[in-house]
Amino acid sequence: MVQDKDMGEIKREYTDAMTGFGRLMKRVIDFVVSLVCIVVLSPVMLIIFVIISLSGGSAIYTQERIGRGGKPFTIFKFRTMQKDAEKNGILRTADERRDQMTTFGRFLCEYHLDELPQFFNVLIGDMSLVGPRPERQVFIDQIMEVNPNYVHIYKMRPGLTSLATLYNGYTYSLEKMLVRLDMDLDYLTTRSLWGDFVIVCKTAASLFSGKKF
Repeated sequence: MVQDKDMGEIKREYTDAMTGFGRLMKRVIDFVVSLVCIVVLSPVMLIIFVIISLSGGSAIYTQERIGRGGKPFTIFKFRTMQKDAEKNGILRTADERRDQMTTFGRFLCEYHLDELPQFFNVLIGDMSLVGPRPERQVFIDQIMEVNPNYVHIYKMRPGLTSLATLYNGYTYSLEKMLVRLDMDLDYLTTRSLWGDFVIVCKTAASLFSGKKF
């Protein structure tokens, strides 16, 4: 461990608990499950696409996020925000975000339907079903000023869901981002295919029960 005087945090080495075979199987599962979900949920996605399109503007919102290896990729979401609501990369509270959403956008976010297009990100390999949520570079820079261990997140594909997503919720502050980072680093050092299955089941249970996260 090395004490970084500028950062004020301890740099550590975090070892990925998943073996090479495990990572290969995880990718196979990601591909198969995302393909099945796209086929099964295609009518729902088509309806959402049409409703948003009729309101004017693009139905699909794209944004650059940082993924495995620190490489940028384009994430897909259904548009929920008003035009240019997030262009400045400023942290906002949950209430501020809600005020900038469209009426239909609030409904989509309430049930996480805005994230359905991310199954395409999983299908092509930019994301995984389970992993740390992908972040924008502007926020990563803020996080790394406090905790440089964020670099270890680059060892994983970002995910649709995670324990941090379930129990830390929307990260509307730097403090919550740092808590999420600790949880994601713990995931890195303990992850397994069975653990991913449990996280997916907990996510599904939360969605069907109407739990907010």
